Amino acid sequence: MTSLLLISMAYLLGSLSTAVLVSKAFGLPDPREQGSGNPGATNVLRLGGKKAAILTLLGDALKGFVPVVVANLMGMNPLIVGLVGLAAFLGHLYPVFFGFKGGKGVATALGVMSGFFWGLGLAVLATWIGVAALTRYSSLAALVAAALAPLYVWFMLGHLALSLLTLLLAALLFWRHRANIQRLIHGEESRIGKKTG
Repeated sequence: MTSLLLISMAYLLGSLSTAVLVSKAFGLPDPREQGSGNPGATNVLRLGGKKAAILTLLGDALKGFVPVVVANLMGMNPLIVGLVGLAAFLGHLYPVFFGFKGGKGVATALGVMSGFFWGLGLAVLATWIGVAALTRYSSLAALVAAALAPLYVWFMLGHLALSLLTLLLAALLFWRHRANIQRLIHGEESRIGKKTG
């Protein structure tokens, strides 16, 4: 019963759209209707600048981090902890409060990974930063980090269930980035720092 409650609460917390809330607070356009149309930190950066984007990034990451840490502190087994993280991630992708139309989940996934183990979060973040610095593509950096995350989980934690759940999370992240993948293939993806209309 406690496990189901934690999973449900994680989903509801994940369903809070930080990008929309921050944009409203800053008097910015709705990120679901402007720029790339994605309610995430990268689009908020394009529409409103660094401060709003940082707040969005932190809020989205905390949605994944807090439920996982709470589950860990409560002594839940790794499978339940993983399901709590997955629920928070799914809440961000398909938020019940926003018509099930959410973001792509990069920051929330990072929060989940950091909640599993801080070293794991650092590895995923370092991968994103490295690829983004080299290519200036936020989406490509997210895809590479997501692809490597299940391997990081396996080598750092050695837990099969968490590795498989992370693989599922990565697959969902790839699915949410399918339009970005097509743009990357055709050389049409926007680079970090480039404003879009």
